[in-house]
Amino acid sequence: MILLAPDPGGGVPCFQIMSTETTASPSPSPVEVIKANSRNLRGTLAESLRDSSTGAIAPDDTQISKFHGLYQQDDRDLRLERRKQKLERAFSFMIRVRVSGGVCTPAQYRLLDDLAVKRGNGTIRLTTRQAFQLHGILKGNLRPLIQAMHTELMHSIGACGDINRNVMCHSIPERSPVHAEIYETACAISTHLLPRSRAYHEIWLEDECVAGGEPEEEPIYGKTYLPRKFKIGVALPPSNDVDIFSQDLGFIAIADAGRILGYNVVAGGGLGMTHGNAATYPKLAEVLGFCFPDQVLAVAEAVVTTQRDHGDRSNRKHARLKYTIEDMGLDAFRAEVERRSGVAFAPARPYRFDRIADEYGWRQAADGSWFYTQFIQSGRIADTPGSPLKTALRELADLDRGEFRLTPSQNLLIAGLTDEDKAAATAILGRHGLGDSHRQTGLRLNALSCPALPTCGLALAESERALPGLLEPLEAVLRELGLEERPISIRMTGCPNGCARPYLGEIGIVGKAPGKYNLYVGAKYNGTRLNREVGFALTEDKLVETITGWLRRYAAEAESGEEFGDFAERVQLGAA
Repeated sequence: MILLAPDPGGGVPCFQIMSTETTASPSPSPVEVIKANSRNLRGTLAESLRDSSTGAIAPDDTQISKFHGLYQQDDRDLRLERRKQKLERAFSFMIRVRVSGGVCTPAQYRLLDDLAVKRGNGTIRLTTRQAFQLHGILKGNLRPLIQAMHTELMHSIGACGDINRNVMCHSIPERSPVHAEIYETACAISTHLLPRSRAYHEIWLEDECVAGGEPEEEPIYGKTYLPRKFKIGVALPPSNDVDIFSQDLGFIAIADAGRILGYNVVAGGGLGMTHGNAATYPKLAEVLGFCFPDQVLAVAEAVVTTQRDHGDRSNRKHARLKYTIEDMGLDAFRAEVERRSGVAFAPARPYRFDRIADEYGWRQAADGSWFYTQFIQSGRIADTPGSPLKTALRELADLDRGEFRLTPSQNLLIAGLTDEDKAAATAILGRHGLGDSHRQTGLRLNALSCPALPTCGLALAESERALPGLLEPLEAVLRELGLEERPISIRMTGCPNGCARPYLGEIGIVGKAPGKYNLYVGAKYNGTRLNREVGFALTEDKLVETITGWLRRYAAEAESGEEFGDFAERVQLGAA
């Protein structure tokens, strides 16, 4: 690991290689050097944006831009043709809009809808972390887009990069005011862990960088921020919609009589891995203990700073918190967090998870208001033949009623509606042929996918574009077997990094190469057990054939009420 030395300016520790007679410390990774030289996330982004000779930004700036919520991408479908024409790649950018707890106003949604058309590729994507993504943004459109977002108090600070990202929160308001309290907790954590650098404001909003002097201090992150990305979620049992055990840091709310007593704290989850590298693997978070509501921020900061100071800064494949905890040992990690936070964890309190899915259609909250959840396959908001989804959601936003909530399952929930609002919304949904999300199969309603090709630079195979072709034949089998309403979680990604949390799906499909996928089975439906790999480099046809066989066995052999993942484990589906 990188040795830590005190910050000469008196701030938090930062890495540097220290010469000793007996210890040789590994060199920091190239990304660590880029961060250290970035002047608190400024880099040369301003200069890159002014360079009209290319649609790209400087290579080092592609790392720094992630902290500003941006990923440089290119259309991989066009690479070969553009190479033949001796043109540079068709560069564009994806911006991820940070939405704490997934809640936004109708006005904010309307703005993003406008910007998607004016500055992007015309579509909006809802992520599995309750954030918005706009794709296909040309470099010259970045600053106008971010400035427009600012007018509605939206931003993308820390939506990507080696930093705490969007804080997730249970989205269904049926248990108000408990939901309001955990949402406030999620927002407080998010705000507390934002970077203090003004680089974002200087570069994107003011178009004026501060000259001379030392950059401002980062009291939590230091000069090199975190060793790797960091994810936090807040769960409200009995729902585990946020997949709390996949988070680097999770808070499980313990409620009684309509109030939050405190939180069970879990740490060290993470699903990313690398094909062929046994030293990388998905892992569930482990329990640290129980804390009270007024201790949450201290615990969150202590976990983050422990990872900052002890995480691996030489090997980015070994840099997530899950590996730090394994290197330190859980007891030592817990003790360090207690020391830094001043919080002595109490024993974890009992709780129960029994579901992960959203509750679709119309429901009534505890306060009498109405909320509606619209199923959105893969989170992609677009008008398609026979389904003018984007138009319908814009009309709902134009009502300017209630609030829009992004769910961890890539769906959209509109909450806080009166009887009159419900009638108006129902009319809009009916006019556009929507409003029947609950009539989808249980498999489709529990399906997640990442964008993958053609824009993600890490994708090895298709995901979002391939998922419908996989679901349709499997749904036909489920209807034949009378199991179309049975909830079965299926998750697909174009690479092993885990963006759609495939290793927590009862059926997981992970891209291995173009047209080839590794197959996983046997996670527990409530998100408390990982699945296991049972198929290697399978074609899409072979995936359908294999899963079809599993579904037929499930129909014939499952015990009463047995969930698919539990059945798969009991009979060891896919085992040699």
